[in-house]
Amino acid sequence: MSDPATAEPELIDLLHLGRREVLGAWRVGDVIVDPGPSSCLERLLPALERHPPRVLALTHIHLDHAGASGSLLRRFPDAEVWVHARGAPHLIDPAKLLDSAGRLYGAEMERLWGEVLPVPAERLRVLHGGESVGPFHVAYTPGHASHHVSYLHEPTGRAFTGDLTGVRIGEGPVLAPTPPPDIDLRAWRASLDLIERWRPRALAVTHFGAYEDVERHLAALRERLDEAEQMARELDEASFASRMRGLVAASARPETAGAYEQATSPEQGYRGLRRYLERSERAA
Repeated sequence: MSDPATAEPELIDLLHLGRREVLGAWRVGDVIVDPGPSSCLERLLPALERHPPRVLALTHIHLDHAGASGSLLRRFPDAEVWVHARGAPHLIDPAKLLDSAGRLYGAEMERLWGEVLPVPAERLRVLHGGESVGPFHVAYTPGHASHHVSYLHEPTGRAFTGDLTGVRIGEGPVLAPTPPPDIDLRAWRASLDLIERWRPRALAVTHFGAYEDVERHLAALRERLDEAEQMARELDEASFASRMRGLVAASARPETAGAYEQATSPEQGYRGLRRYLERSERAA
């Protein structure tokens, strides 16, 4: 087994629905950060069979990041899952998670994500943020999801940030994925401040790749969050989605635009923001 303290991080393109640069699983020795959905196991398993994982380190439990966890534990009996305390119950019993996702994806659930098996409680390492586990420092980083954590790989200075630091594909823009149900922009901005205090050498994002221009990337994401919040206040769903697609089309290659569309739906982004805004208004 490869020691994660000395291993160089490697990105495995999961080729979600056959498309490149939509969804990646990061391997750091025998630790896999966000193994992805079961629909991508045909792509992931050949890499894992050669180097069996000891840990599945989840940034959060959304199906595109964590859906294959239960399936992988059946195949690799010595592996464990790292997950935030808020997400752990939904891995043990995924019924509510699947019900919530089903409302978003409907009949596309199976094609998009494949099977979602429960994770045995005894194979979870429950995180709260602030821990150091081997070469990784863990932070609780809500905003995109209430159960989101990020991992700083201290030997390389690379921060594995899931969806917290956005979607960025190649030379395209940095987008903020804001699907329902628990977007919290106030918490998101605070989490970005925390990541910045880490002073990472690079941001490793699931959608898609690693980026060393950390300061510029975070500034772009903050600006995008501000813009998206204002647009969600002022526009209807169709106008919001059109504006976001126009932004991508103006700054990304056509094939990259398709990857953005698959990684973060503008319609779902609008619904998540509207839910947050309405909840905030009720609480005011």
